[in-house]
Amino acid sequence: MNLSYWERKTWLTDIDYAIVGSGIVGLNCALALRKKHPKSKIVVFERGILPSGASTKNAGFACFGSLSEILDDLKTHSEEEVVQLVRARVEGLQLLRKTLGDTQLNYLEYGGYELFSENDNSLFNTCSSKINTINKLLKPVFQAPVFSTVKNPFGFQNIHPTLIFSQFEGQIDTGSMMQGLLKKASEASILILNGVEVTQISEHTNSVSIQLNHSEELSVKNLSIATNGFAKQFLNEDVTPARAQVLITKPIKNLAIKGTFHLEEGYYYFRNINDRILFGGGRNLDFSAEETMQMELTSLVQNKLESLLNTTILPNTSFEIDHRWSGIMGVGKQKKPIVKRISDHVTCGVRMGGMGVAIGSSVGQQLANLTAE
Repeated sequence: MNLSYWERKTWLTDIDYAIVGSGIVGLNCALALRKKHPKSKIVVFERGILPSGASTKNAGFACFGSLSEILDDLKTHSEEEVVQLVRARVEGLQLLRKTLGDTQLNYLEYGGYELFSENDNSLFNTCSSKINTINKLLKPVFQAPVFSTVKNPFGFQNIHPTLIFSQFEGQIDTGSMMQGLLKKASEASILILNGVEVTQISEHTNSVSIQLNHSEELSVKNLSIATNGFAKQFLNEDVTPARAQVLITKPIKNLAIKGTFHLEEGYYYFRNINDRILFGGGRNLDFSAEETMQMELTSLVQNKLESLLNTTILPNTSFEIDHRWSGIMGVGKQKKPIVKRISDHVTCGVRMGGMGVAIGSSVGQQLANLTAE
């Protein structure tokens, strides 16, 4: 990095708070720090030209968990823990909507639906039998029943004729969300440096040294790590990268599908957007292959997505694939995010568990509070 005196002085000197990652968590952390410290120098380092993990690559689900996901969580978490997880997601979404507004987010509350394969009657029967139990469990969070059953109104095929409906689920425009956060950060005089990768961290008594792009080294007073699925390179924590592959169709005339949809315990998910179907998932086809930080596509997953579009989601409807991409999530043995102090001058907010849209805003605020202590 052949930097001038002006570049060093303006952007890379006397940094009070450095944040690694310009995604949902990183930008919300920066904005919360700015409120606490109006005159501090806050710099966000981002290795990509845009946020590199999942913040601009997710499906835009404003969700808190399908019924089968919640039941699965109850196998490894207590009832109280599951309620707290759902509450955190709901409150996080409320914070996101308050921060940016529904117009900026293009927030639409069409509700969410869970589909069940016609060969998976056992899972459907388990879920449908637990609707009242889970509604009762979640009543303190929603003050109303969350889940109910509806007949298939969308023409889906090769699935159970009954869907489970979640009335409070919504969808957003992910790009508009991040654009709004970046605008707020700019207005708050938060410096965002794109194309700058933090490659090494070492702490000293009163500061932290960070190496940029394997060459330039500088000193910062405090460092917050908000890299979610990429956190392993810096932290010895229970967070594993999980690649999510996605595709989107070209516009489809008279598309009647409206809402957010979950299939196979949430491992597949799709939604409508601008007369298109956005469809992602398939990580369960080969978990080990998808535990990667490489944003690539595989024929195994992409072929399965196209097959499900043909046989289940858009049967008897002609469509063309317009674009494909992948993003990297951060998952672990537990669903609760990791927000902790690593050392005197280093903190982290990682492991969104595929719920970054829902909890990223609140995790960013928690990270800022911890960093500012």
